[in-house]
Amino acid sequence: MAPRPSPVYALVAILSWPLLYGLYRMRTTGKEHLPEGGFVLAANHFSNFDPWPLGIPLFPRRYLRFMAKSELFWTPFKQFATAAGAFPVRRGERDTAAIETATRLCLEGHVVVMFPEGTRRKKGIRKRYEAKAHSGAARIALDAGVPLVPAGIVGTDRLGRLARLRVAYGRPVPLDDLAGLEDAAQVATDRLMLAIAELEREAAAA
Repeated sequence: MAPRPSPVYALVAILSWPLLYGLYRMRTTGKEHLPEGGFVLAANHFSNFDPWPLGIPLFPRRYLRFMAKSELFWTPFKQFATAAGAFPVRRGERDTAAIETATRLCLEGHVVVMFPEGTRRKKGIRKRYEAKAHSGAARIALDAGVPLVPAGIVGTDRLGRLARLRVAYGRPVPLDDLAGLEDAAQVATDRLMLAIAELEREAAAA
């Protein structure tokens, strides 16, 4: 049986439902591709709001756990984020504790959400951390022996203009042929990013 959402997660989901499906007219495709049990769900990243359209369509059946930048874990937001299912990761370095936590959660049946680009995409001003593909999502899936599932999100970069939200979930990225390959995580990441890009185009056209 999949882990049940925490009370805080459930409350946020219930309150968010009319906002997403009403105000932002959210639509999703591909939920039938999502496997049972734990897996890594990886998507493109436009906004800090991205976890909502990724997770709400799967509520209450699945409880998504989010790897969030450690800078967000300040009191009292730290207590809220933790209760809602998030756990911290230190960006710009290999955070073994966060990776171990994510691997354990996957093995326990949770869905761990990651944004391989590492940071939100940003136009104009140069950011300290540029959006580029990182192999953490693939490494966790490979280490835990769980599926690596891509997703594409559209609309969260235009929330102020009440853009329609679209989410496309994809089939798990093939990993079985990567056993023993030295650069397995990088090959899996390349496959993942191609799948995410295709799903993003699919979501935009929906």
